Amino acid sequence: MNTEWIRQLPDGSSITLKNHRAIARDAAGRIFQERRALVPDDGKSKSGVTQIEISDPVSHELYICIPYERTCQLEEFYPRESMPYGAPGKSHMVQGASSDSEDLGKQSIGGLETAGTRETTVIPANTIGNNSPLISKREFWFSPKLGVNLISKRQDPLSGAQNFEVSDIALGDPDAKLFEVPSGFKILDLRKPLEISSPQAASPN
Repeated sequence: MNTEWIRQLPDGSSITLKNHRAIARDAAGRIFQERRALVPDDGKSKSGVTQIEISDPVSHELYICIPYERTCQLEEFYPRESMPYGAPGKSHMVQGASSDSEDLGKQSIGGLETAGTRETTVIPANTIGNNSPLISKREFWFSPKLGVNLISKRQDPLSGAQNFEVSDIALGDPDAKLFEVPSGFKILDLRKPLEISSPQAASPN
């Protein structure tokens, strides 16, 4: 997955940050994905792994692993039933805003058929202190075969432009070791209630 975030500054200049991270899913629906830091687009900075997530819809387990701490948090995981993983959907909107959806048709990306959707949201003037309408757009190219968006584009006047593109697609089951907790990591099971010990009663004198 390639990510690009472009922010325009008031003086007309811009800041561009990028990263490239690995995502894998097997036939059982387990998902492995890295989280990497966004770094300047100068070819000099290295994007390190900040987090690893392993989710299992069968066992309802989600491991969130932090490499520099060598720990993994174990949480309950339930997949979203109403929408395929990665499919476009309505995000929370500001009260008074309007949103329209446009069918962009189909196109082949990396040999896979995708369906395109563009969502346009308009926040009217004087809604959140803005003196003119704010228009944001979200474009998705969804692959029914893989169940994910191969391309996602977001243009928002408040946060800038964000582009996501899946590349180097390899069909077939990935290495099973990807879905194992990294060796030597401590597991913190957050599914169990915290045990709070009450202070012992003072012994009578």
